[in-house]
Amino acid sequence: MTEIPEHLLKRSRERRDAIGQGGDAAPAADAPATAVEKSASATPAATPPPPSGPAGRTASAEPTAPKPPKPDPHYVVAAKQRRKVPFWAMATLSLMPVWAFVYLRALTDGGEVSEGPLAAGAEIYSNCASCHGGGGGGGVGYAFTEGEVLKTFPNIEDQVRYVYYGTEQYNLAGVEIYGNPNREGGPHLTGVQGVMPGFGGQLSAYEIVEVICHERYTLGGADPTSEEYAAEYEAWCSGEAPVFEAVESGELDLLALEEAEEFDVNGDTVIVVPVGPAPVAGRPGTSGE
Repeated sequence: MTEIPEHLLKRSRERRDAIGQGGDAAPAADAPATAVEKSASATPAATPPPPSGPAGRTASAEPTAPKPPKPDPHYVVAAKQRRKVPFWAMATLSLMPVWAFVYLRALTDGGEVSEGPLAAGAEIYSNCASCHGGGGGGGVGYAFTEGEVLKTFPNIEDQVRYVYYGTEQYNLAGVEIYGNPNREGGPHLTGVQGVMPGFGGQLSAYEIVEVICHERYTLGGADPTSEEYAAEYEAWCSGEAPVFEAVESGELDLLALEEAEEFDVNGDTVIVVPVGPAPVAGRPGTSGE
């Protein structure tokens, strides 16, 4: 092996000292590698530049499925399944109130006999409607319509008496039949069809006559022009009824009357039977019915 001259080694050391690599440092071949490693560890890795252009689309979240609707209650299901009223039927039903009004007017229409006691009697009848029906068709109490009240009371005085005293007084007096004992279909017995209150303490005598005229001629159907009822109507219920006028003025006291009293009505004689101070049994019809 050839030995390197001293002067060359000395020159080599001086050059290394000049560039900072003098002495016994590691060989020069290692210096560049070390410098590169220090530069790599001191300098952080470069961050890549942000992407240019529009941002990329991201997949949207899948929508949540809606909850199933709650089942309808049974009454809603029934309402939906119920058959609807046809249009033509709705038009017919809309006329029902009008029909009902006309029907009630027909039941209570007194025609030409709506003056005098009849007019006032229709208003007073509200005291009786709860039991006998607004049109007199009956309910808790007996019906007046279709002549039923006339069958029970062929004589108007018997009806005046019963309305004045009522069921309680008839029971106390021991009167079992308050109307016609020969009534078609059987007599009406006291208390069988409920309790009839006595209106003597609520209505005056002439008000009782008024409501009875309404029950007999408007509801009961008595014909004021017939031979059977013409005289009674003219004496008790017409616009110029002499018996009613005498009762209204106080000239005639039906309860205190002791004997029958005669009234002249258009040339005919009408006999008024005393009602009396206590209940008595009813009488048969004037024709013996």
